Amino acid sequence: MENYDVDIYVTGSNSKVMSSEISTYLTGRYVSIPIYTLSFKEYLTFKHKEENENLKSMFDEYLQYGGFPLIGISNFDLTSAYQVVDAIYATVITRDISKRHKIRNKDLFDRVVKYVIENVGKTFSANIIVKFLKNEKRTLSVETIYNYLKWLADAFIIYPCNRYDIQGKAVLKTQEKYYLSNIVFKYCKYGFASSMISSMLENIVFLELKRRGYEVYVGKYLDKEIDFIAIRRDEKIYVQVCREIPETSNREISNLMEIKDH
Repeated sequence: MENYDVDIYVTGSNSKVMSSEISTYLTGRYVSIPIYTLSFKEYLTFKHKEENENLKSMFDEYLQYGGFPLIGISNFDLTSAYQVVDAIYATVITRDISKRHKIRNKDLFDRVVKYVIENVGKTFSANIIVKFLKNEKRTLSVETIYNYLKWLADAFIIYPCNRYDIQGKAVLKTQEKYYLSNIVFKYCKYGFASSMISSMLENIVFLELKRRGYEVYVGKYLDKEIDFIAIRRDEKIYVQVCREIPETSNREISNLMEIKDH
């Protein structure tokens, strides 16, 4: 039998085989390589821009257009770009999730998805979503919402981010946050507004930490919150993300300074 010196790459996220199932079929015989949407550095490459070329303007553009490669290599205006992303979103929601899992109440599922997108970077739980829907005169079980969140994560629409108790050195199982695999998912549903920038910057930093191979958590220290704890082997870093720091306030810095091993 002839031997071939080849590498075989298998990608997942479709209605027939999701990435999590590929690992089941290939147990012990594969290396998983997570692929994320374009980083800012990659976006510059796609736009044929140098890293020292008008970075502020290019970052503002990246913040509005997001990291899909198709958007990066094209010259869409914002309206067209968001229409393309909306089509991608609809395909994933309809094909990879709704049809695959035979979701009967599509309208209710869409409402849960929109709630998650609206609350990117905010702490919430399945119980909170249940209460929110109840206020809208709708009913859904906690178990169903957990399934929805898992299916969204499996299809790479969102990434969960658990809380980590810095003092107790333990991962907490409640009140996690969720971040989008691409910030432009929010814009295609709600349009771009400057009020979104703070949470979208946080989303970008979360993805960059994941891209660099860190396990990322939301930090809890006493009664304070640290935006991110990033752990990679023996390395641990603490990150606060903010759009600006007023000179009269040290709130963002003081949270970090109180941690003993900052």
